[in-house]
Amino acid sequence: MQKRVNINSAEPNALKAMMGLETYLSSISISKTLKELIKIRASQINGCAYCIDMHTKDALKNGETNQRIFLLNAWKEANGIFTDEEKAVLAITEEVTLIQQKGLTDETYEKALQFFSENQIAEIIMAVITINAWNRIALSGHFQPGQAFA
Repeated sequence: MQKRVNINSAEPNALKAMMGLETYLSSISISKTLKELIKIRASQINGCAYCIDMHTKDALKNGETNQRIFLLNAWKEANGIFTDEEKAVLAITEEVTLIQQKGLTDETYEKALQFFSENQIAEIIMAVITINAWNRIALSGHFQPGQAFA
C-alpha cells in the first residue's frame, strides 16, 4: 500500500482534539469491558484491521475471553454469551456506526434505557462516535496491525 498522510505530523492539533475525546472516555461511567466491545464491534463493521488488532489485545488484557471476541460479530445469534446490557450497547454501536441505514432506532434507545441512564447512553454514543473517527483515521492512513501510530 502507498504511504499516506500521517495525521499526527500533518495536523497535530487534530490529533490533540482526538486525544481529548480519549481523555473524556477514560473517565466515563460505562465499564472498560463495554468500551472495548464498542471499539471492537465498530472496527469490525468498518473493516479497520489496525483498530481490531489493538482493541482485541486491549480487551484480552482486561480479562475478555477469546470466545466472546470470536463471536462478537455474531452477537445476536450467540445466545447466552452476551448479557442483555451488552446487547443493548452492541445494538447502539451498530446503529450509530451504520447511521445511514436507519439511525439509532426508538426500539434500541428504549431497550438501552432499561439498563442505562440518559447520561450513560450519551457516553455510549460518544464512545461509538470516537472509535468511528479513529477507524477513519487509520483506514485513510493505511495503518497496519501492530504499526506505531506516530
